[in-house]
Amino acid sequence: MIKHLLGGPRRRSLLALAGLASVASLGVAGCTTGADTAAPAPVATAPHALQQQFVQVVQHVGPSVVLVQSDQGLGSGIVLDTQGNIATNNHVVANSNNFKVVLADGKQYAAKVVGTFPPDDLAVLKISAPSLQPAVLAESTSLSVGDIALAIGNPLGLQSSVTEGIVSALGRTVNEDAGVALPNVIQTSAEINPGNSGGALVNLDGQVIGIPTLTATDPQLGGGQAPGIGFAIPSNTVRDIASQLINQGKVTNSHRAYLGLQTATTTSGGPLVTEVQSGGPAASAGIKVGDRITGINGTATSDQGTLADVVAGLNPGQSVPVTIVRAGATKTVQVTLGQYPG
Repeated sequence: MIKHLLGGPRRRSLLALAGLASVASLGVAGCTTGADTAAPAPVATAPHALQQQFVQVVQHVGPSVVLVQSDQGLGSGIVLDTQGNIATNNHVVANSNNFKVVLADGKQYAAKVVGTFPPDDLAVLKISAPSLQPAVLAESTSLSVGDIALAIGNPLGLQSSVTEGIVSALGRTVNEDAGVALPNVIQTSAEINPGNSGGALVNLDGQVIGIPTLTATDPQLGGGQAPGIGFAIPSNTVRDIASQLINQGKVTNSHRAYLGLQTATTTSGGPLVTEVQSGGPAASAGIKVGDRITGINGTATSDQGTLADVVAGLNPGQSVPVTIVRAGATKTVQVTLGQYPG
């Protein structure tokens, strides 16, 4: 299971990314062979150099990471430009009307929502503030498993907190609440806690590689956080969706496949269709309310999560077979997928 990272009394769920063991700073102590022999000066070692690089990255990126306060609790965000646009998670701003952004220097500004795109759990806020320092978004397709990653955000309201880890995996598809699936996310071991949502996952070049968003939970721990498993939306997705929200106020090219229906979980196998969008892909293919979807594109769909996972991996315009059960009879229809609306 996956949980959000938003802090606050109403959204306590989120994150537990057990960090890598911190890289220790080591000095080389000299040995003496006699009372008159002075110890040599400490020699700079690779760990010392890496530590200094960490310091430089945090000093560079820290001013670009902000605290977001909403009616629902606390989250984080990153400064996108000098015009005051702030990227964060949609679940940080959802169900709220009042927002305040606190910069790294402690200055506070009222914020308004520019636009949101729930399918990718992204949103853009805007403030009016001078001398903002925008973050630099990396090319996330150049990431490799094993790359060092630093998470900078405001866990539990502790502003400008930093943890470190690695990129643990790439290209994951993970499910949020209500059956929403996020494709192509970054898995990281950098420790993240409630309030980190919308903050920065950065590389050693001081570039943002992703926005921390979700954490895994372990059913064997009673739903408690699963150490070392967290997920971030890649910077390429952030750049694309945020620019559309800023320029158009909505997303017109989501790159996300769309089936055009709503489902509910059943115990009889396959999610139950509860709503079909008029004129949408599912309706055009003849899918109706009351049908159960048992497979799509050759993959069995026993629940909402699996259905969302499969659709998230498909492309708009792609034609796929969908297996349904209607009145006890199984049939297959061909659906031409649409584009997820913004």
